[in-house]
Parts: sequence; structure tokens; C-alpha cells
Amino acid sequence: MSPTRRTSLLAGVFYLVTFVSIPTLTLYADAKTRGFTTGLGSDSSAVLGAFLEVVVGLAGIGTAVTLYPVVRRYGEQLALGFVTARVLEAAMIFSGVAAIMTLVSLHRSGSGGADSATLLVAGDALVGTYNWSFMLGQSLMPGLNALLLGTLLYRSGLVARVIPLIGLVGAPIHLTAVVLSFFGVIGQISTWTLLAALPIAAWEFSLGVYLVVKGLRAPSTERQAVDVHRPATPDLLPA
Repeated sequence: MSPTRRTSLLAGVFYLVTFVSIPTLTLYADAKTRGFTTGLGSDSSAVLGAFLEVVVGLAGIGTAVTLYPVVRRYGEQLALGFVTARVLEAAMIFSGVAAIMTLVSLHRSGSGGADSATLLVAGDALVGTYNWSFMLGQSLMPGLNALLLGTLLYRSGLVARVIPLIGLVGAPIHLTAVVLSFFGVIGQISTWTLLAALPIAAWEFSLGVYLVVKGLRAPSTERQAVDVHRPATPDLLPA
């Protein structure tokens, strides 16, 4: 297996792994219910969801680190921005996980005689922390990632151009929904935000499948032709 194929396969697997956290919307249902910190409900699903999000954060960094040596040839600043955005996304995911696991800790000690009102307020604060971490990490950053990496892949022709085009078209729609959610115009989890996120999900999933199945392509023929035929020294006009 060639180094390029290994890079493609690893990056594709990382992208597909980032989808394992989809069930967290359901897994966190009990933990985000008011009264969880007083001992109500089960915490096992929340712990599983937190673990899956840790995996997603690490896989996200893996996509950037794996692809950076390849895509930086077509825009080093954009490539570095992509790596930075992925790291920030993981940091936000981990802060959300910390909030969930703190909820779990309070849940496990909630029946120990602590003041119920205090536990309820603490639980509300931690749920709010998770929701905002989710917005800044798993809502905002994927749109920025699509703009950065999508531009690099569209410019280079390393994958079928329809794939980054999905991300480049979907990113402004998604980011608009994030901004509207930020200012409370629409709900953070609503029909509008879910619809706006579909193109980003399609872009990342199709990229992961493409990298696993086909791998990175050679640069566009036009770019190769320019490189091959470019003279080493300027042409001299005949006397």
C-alpha cells in the first residue's frame, strides 16, 4: 500500500468515526432532564455518550493531522487553519464532556442528603454549559472546517469536486443557522438547525467514504500540465 493510499484510508476512517456520537442526542436525555442531579434516572447512557464524544474529538484531530501534509501544498494558511479549527472543536467537545461527567458525579451523590435546590441549580448550569459548548464546538466549527478543507480539496482536485462543493455550498447555510441560534431567533435543536446541518453531514460522510473506497486522486490534470511544461528559465525570443 502506497503512503498516499494509507493517508487516504486513515483520514477516511477518522471521518467516519466522527459519526459515532450521533446517538448522544438520545443518550443524554436523562442527564439533561431537570432533577437528574438529585438522583433521578440512570447515568449509564450519559457515560456512554461522553465516551463517544471523546472518541469524536480525537478522531476530528486525526482527520486534520492526517490530511495536513497533503493539503498544505495547495494553501498552507488554509491547511493550518483547518488543523487549528479541528483542535478548537475537540477542546469544545471535551469541555462539554466535562460538564456531562460532572452531572454524572452529582447524580451519583444526589441521594446523599445534599440540598436539592442547590443540586437543581448546579444541574441547570451544567446543562447550559454543555449546550453552549455544543454550539461552539459541534455546530460552529464543522461549518468553518467545511470552508477551509472544502476550498483546499476543490482547488487541488484530490477528490471528486462534487464532494467539497457540497461542503462549500452547505457551510454558509449551516453557519447562518448557527448565528440565528446564537441570538435566539431559532432553537439550538430545531427543525431548521437540523435541516441546515444536513449538507455538512453529507459532505463529511461522503468525504470519509470516498477516502476509504477510492483514496486521494492525483492533482488535477491542468495543474500537472502546468508543472510539467513550465520552463526552468524564461523563454528567449528569437533574435
